[in-house]
Amino acid sequence: MTRKNLIVGNWKMHATHLEAIQMTQKLHYRLDPKDFDRVDVGLAPPFTALRSVQTVIEADHMQFSLGAQNVHWEEKGAFTGEIAPGMLAKLNVRYVIVGHSERRQIFGETDEWIAKKVKAVLAHDMIPILCVGETLDEREAGGAMEKVERQVLADFEGLSADQVGTATIAYEPIWAIGTGRTAKPEDAQEVIGFIRDLLRRKWGDVAEETRILYGGSVNPGNIAAIMAKKDIDGALVGGASLDPDTFASVVRYWI
Repeated sequence: MTRKNLIVGNWKMHATHLEAIQMTQKLHYRLDPKDFDRVDVGLAPPFTALRSVQTVIEADHMQFSLGAQNVHWEEKGAFTGEIAPGMLAKLNVRYVIVGHSERRQIFGETDEWIAKKVKAVLAHDMIPILCVGETLDEREAGGAMEKVERQVLADFEGLSADQVGTATIAYEPIWAIGTGRTAKPEDAQEVIGFIRDLLRRKWGDVAEETRILYGGSVNPGNIAAIMAKKDIDGALVGGASLDPDTFASVVRYWI
């Protein structure tokens, strides 16, 4: 089947709610309606800007999908500072980034936690973007595939084939995130192709429906070569998504 490409801007801890509105509006002006025929575009602002970005998207009938950068798996409770999946669903959030390497490394999130988050997101009819990837030491030791396989199997444990087909995966080599270093398109394809083969072996033909993105210092200069690879269905974009002109160039990678 043909998988429609997806490009998601992860704004991380940047932009007040007013700045987020301006960024969304500027990006909207720089894209044409026909661009959305080729690619889905998601925006993942900080939690404090979610409602503001939702409002401007819906009021101006923009074709962006709203994304969140994290979630807790519980519905409610004494979890100070956390956000429940139902809270995101009520804001019409479509995508939720789960297991980003910064969450794993800086905040100590485990695969057990991430698997719970994936299930919680799916239970609220949102789409998890599961992030997986290896460190530089793991890559140089030849352990990239083993690391990625372990993460995918642990984080998707207990999911049905249909659920896996609904989810999205983002391969983000940790050594390429925010460093200016990018995996060569051939290297990205090798790992992403491996992930698709893994899905096929574990969950069958639904692997052809699962979108797998690349993330890691994506910019207008490398996006076209990345997107030319057969198993890469889009990108999770960090720093390059903060400037509307730059991000528009990434979204319109074929021009």
